[in-house]
Amino acid sequence: MSQWARFAKTRWTLLTLLVLTCVTAIVYVPGLGGGFLFDDYPNIADNPAVQPEEISVASLARAAMSSPSSELKRPLSSLTFAMDYLRAGELSPSAMKATNIVIHVLNGILLYFLIALLLHHQAGCSDCHNGERSIAWHAGLLALAWLLLPINVTSVLYIVQRMESLANLFVLAGLVGYVKTRLRMDRGVRHFAVACAWATLPAGLGVLAKETAVLLPLYAFCVEALVFRFRSGTSSAAIDRRLVGFYMVALGAPILAGLAWIGPSLLDPRTWATRDFTLHTRLLSEARIVLDYLHWTIAPGPGDLSFYHDDFVASSGWLTPPSTLFSALGLLALVVTAWCIRRALPLASLGIAWFFACHTLTGTVLPLELIYEHRNYFASIGVVLAVTELVRYVEQVVRLRTPSARLVWAMPRIAGAGLLAWSAGLTAYTAIAWRTPLSTAEELGARGPYSPRGQYELGRAYLIASRYRPGSVLVLKAERALERAAALPDSPILAEQALVFMNGHMKVPAKHAWWESMRNKLASRPVTVQDDSALISLASCLEQEACDFDAGELDKTFRIALNKRTASPRLKASYSDFVASILKDDALALRMMQAASAQAPQEPAYHIRVAHMLIAHGDVEGAQAEVSALHDLNVGGRFDTELRKLDQSMSRATSQKQP
Repeated sequence: MSQWARFAKTRWTLLTLLVLTCVTAIVYVPGLGGGFLFDDYPNIADNPAVQPEEISVASLARAAMSSPSSELKRPLSSLTFAMDYLRAGELSPSAMKATNIVIHVLNGILLYFLIALLLHHQAGCSDCHNGERSIAWHAGLLALAWLLLPINVTSVLYIVQRMESLANLFVLAGLVGYVKTRLRMDRGVRHFAVACAWATLPAGLGVLAKETAVLLPLYAFCVEALVFRFRSGTSSAAIDRRLVGFYMVALGAPILAGLAWIGPSLLDPRTWATRDFTLHTRLLSEARIVLDYLHWTIAPGPGDLSFYHDDFVASSGWLTPPSTLFSALGLLALVVTAWCIRRALPLASLGIAWFFACHTLTGTVLPLELIYEHRNYFASIGVVLAVTELVRYVEQVVRLRTPSARLVWAMPRIAGAGLLAWSAGLTAYTAIAWRTPLSTAEELGARGPYSPRGQYELGRAYLIASRYRPGSVLVLKAERALERAAALPDSPILAEQALVFMNGHMKVPAKHAWWESMRNKLASRPVTVQDDSALISLASCLEQEACDFDAGELDKTFRIALNKRTASPRLKASYSDFVASILKDDALALRMMQAASAQAPQEPAYHIRVAHMLIAHGDVEGAQAEVSALHDLNVGGRFDTELRKLDQSMSRATSQKQP
């Protein structure tokens, strides 16, 4: 057994891992009682595919390919949601959050071993037995600090962001394997091949959970450039050309492929039509946002981590607002600092590099929403690493300059302990605040008083808690919160939709002003995904006979959204169902569903719906074309049942046509 293997089993390591697990569980367990949030609904709560009745190849294939979050579907994440459902026997947010906590703890354990490996290398002894207690103490504190960061709460208690934490489980495993193998690479060619495999293959698995895992080779490159410096071995100063060639391929090929794939769409105005920012304003804004992420990771205030950041005003120029330029200069200064300290403090430099590397995907050109805290799940590792290394360096300098002042020696550690205590306290407070759906909404509403989403979710939570009892205090609170949300600048139509839904559910006439407000918003700006969801929710409520309001008002509102060039296939499909079930116009319903299918040919549900509609119209030949398209999408036999039903329907329709 190697010295490193013995270190991994020492009492210091085992004790550290026990502390990491117990403290993290204690802090997060109060948050298990909360419910679903935001994107949890389309991905989990309103997604029947991740709620299978049995374990079968077809049901698991349906679950794996059911996520609407990405074109790549993130099948591994969706499968884990389905397994949680099967394990609990019901749709249980608590069971899913418990799984998230376990994944978070596993990531903390992997981080502990990753930091311990880097510290061993920095000490100049890849297989030494010296300083076990010191390394375990340092790596353990760093891992604990990361596990308790308030900015990572949404990657744990916001269920759907298991996608992020699960993807990073593979990233951290890959980095541990890479560093461990890299320390032995001077022992033979085999270790070079294994190191390359660790830097790439886990990324392929992690991408099945979320695309952010694709950054693993970039993180490994940062380790190589700043820690190992491309040397052929721990005792050699020669540059290993194999490593240089490997990273040229491992980084160059994906970058070129990515640019070829998304480059043309980034320059297409239609890509940005549903956003309230452009490529130019997004890049300007991210300078401020990334600096905010840094602040929120190191020393967040109670109101900083508000979950909903839709009240953020994008930058329109370097001096609009002036903080745009100052933020860009601050980030540039941080990059220069990382370069200047790369030899004296390689791990601090590595931490800064990891922070920036993490944001190259979500903080640059992709047309994603501007701000999300969970995007810092790996980036926060870099921040904690840089801060702890700087604290340790300052402590060493203070010791040298004030050899007799022991109290002064302790000041850096006291500052570090203060930051750790603040983080742990704020995370624990947030977890307690998330103990129920209503308390979660109240806390997030208080943190985001100018956030349309935050106020909408607060009103919605009050409405659910009221059980739609007309005149109740909670209904009045819901109406006030929703009208406040509707009046906020640039708010979507979610709040008005909820007000109509509320009155429709209580059989109370909706105010005409709410319908007018929705139509004015839809007519004057791009229709967003949230706007789609609002209209779809109202249509569904009517179709299920759970609401009573004027279908003509909804039809007029739908048509304004559908007249936009950027109308989504999802909205067209929903309008088709609304037209068929409420307005009884089968011809229009068919045209709208065909338009949705033509716009999104990879969506099987549209092919199934069009085929059934064509069969009902007696067009068996047209239905057969839709069935053929569905066969092409039938991975793992997930649509075998639907295909059998369609075949039977076509056979009946054909036999009825024959004389």
